[in-house]
Amino acid sequence: MIVPRFGDPAEARGAFVTFEGGEGAGKSTQIARLAETLRARSGRGVCVTREPGGSPRAEEIRAALLGGVAKPYGPFAEALLFCAARIDHLDRLIRPALQRGETVLCDRFIDSTRAYQGAAGGLDPGVLTALERVVVGPTRPDLTLILDLPPEVGLARAAVRGGGQGADRFEAEALDFHVRLRAAFLAIARAEPERCAVIDAARDPDAVEAAIRAAVATRLPDLLPGEGSRGDAA
Repeated sequence: MIVPRFGDPAEARGAFVTFEGGEGAGKSTQIARLAETLRARSGRGVCVTREPGGSPRAEEIRAALLGGVAKPYGPFAEALLFCAARIDHLDRLIRPALQRGETVLCDRFIDSTRAYQGAAGGLDPGVLTALERVVVGPTRPDLTLILDLPPEVGLARAAVRGGGQGADRFEAEALDFHVRLRAAFLAIARAEPERCAVIDAARDPDAVEAAIRAAVATRLPDLLPGEGSRGDAA
């Protein structure tokens, strides 16, 4: 049985799964695949969402962030905007879905703020911890899937995905930023191995999907009953 890490266990019965990783890691593709599998296999409602965004107000903030509006003001200002979006997202979508017993699949969450504005952006980890305590509270992921691949590969994929429309605020950063970003996600996985599973995202999408399903079946067996372990999630 899934024991949630948030709220009153008698009320909050859903599962919260987040996807993390650098640019071009394939999170959107794999979230869609996992959602389809879970809808067919788990018997639970599945809510797919993203950060920044996921609610109307948060989507407005997303547009500003990816457009680079906050960049001149530094990583602390960006982190505050991410937190503003996250408050609305949690209150309007994530927590209600979890309380209904749904599985929430979220493309990015707190670990992206830790990695992008923290390790790669230089913001003091203590500041981020304090923001998380106030904004997120006990609503923590039950499982975080970190899709890992060399940053140059991910950036090349992101460029193809963009179709020549130009890089967004974070894709446009220098390669060194993305190298630090990758190291930050892997450090998070090492620090919280019970929550995090690292997935080799450099492989073909079918192999990545199999590894994700194996991680979910192992860590949250209620979601994929009888699946058994396969793939090579770390």
